[in-house]
Amino acid sequence: MRMIRRILFALLCLGLTGPASAGLKVFATLPEWGALAQVIGGDAVTVFVATHARQDPHHIEARPSLIARARQADLVVANGAELEIGWLPAVLSSAGNPVIQPGQPGYFEAAAQVALLEVPVRVDRADGDVHPAGNPHIGLDPRVMLTVGAALQQRMAARDPAQAAVYEANWAAFRTRWQAAIARWAERAAPLRGEAIVVHHTAYPYFTHWLGLSRAGTLEPKPGVAPGSAHLAALRDALAGQRVLAIVRPPYASEGPGQWLAEHSGIPLLRLPVSVETSADEAGLTAWFDELIDRLLAQRR
Repeated sequence: MRMIRRILFALLCLGLTGPASAGLKVFATLPEWGALAQVIGGDAVTVFVATHARQDPHHIEARPSLIARARQADLVVANGAELEIGWLPAVLSSAGNPVIQPGQPGYFEAAAQVALLEVPVRVDRADGDVHPAGNPHIGLDPRVMLTVGAALQQRMAARDPAQAAVYEANWAAFRTRWQAAIARWAERAAPLRGEAIVVHHTAYPYFTHWLGLSRAGTLEPKPGVAPGSAHLAALRDALAGQRVLAIVRPPYASEGPGQWLAEHSGIPLLRLPVSVETSADEAGLTAWFDELIDRLLAQRR
């Protein structure tokens, strides 16, 4: 009986320590980077995503639950370019995990892998919420996923050498599928090239650059500054007589200003997700870009 109890105790210990400590633990700040890490890691990783697509990633509370997750993480996958400046530094500092601090092997920034658009010539708070390094909303161009993913796969392999071959194989297979998807999206979206849109917030430059769209105006007079009636009226007058496909807004932006402009200009208002809204995996990534293109194409019918 004593021997049986010892065996049962040993099995219990294995059950408690095995799965809990197995696999690379990834803390991703945005759904798209969590999805990319999941694609690369597969069953060899555990991915936690700190935000969802209906939240403004600039303004997140550094909750104790986020701090606890960061404390346990082996790798932080951040967007960077100061998108999370209002909350991520506080989370990392409070977590007390030395490996995931900026500059350490367990900290990875997606924006550091690409050339950013809209780099300001000056940084002045009078100009609104200006990001000194450039516009941080890089995920809305699917081609960026190839650049970021290649670097992320290498970082994950460095953090977890035992699974390096798995990460490399997963990435190679996804890269092939994703390149085919990009070609498919480019073909479907060809009729959108040259169309103009009005944006609520400057969240879409990588998306418009990819598809060849132009920006006819911005609801926010300055980034992060709510539009007033005078600005909206001036924008309505400036758009008169122009062909504009849609007014687009992120899910977290107030609907009121766009609704007013839509009613007074006849331009439809569209809610375009700036991140993955469904599952943080390959299916979610694909559905995200399918939906973006579908919603814009629907306005041309």
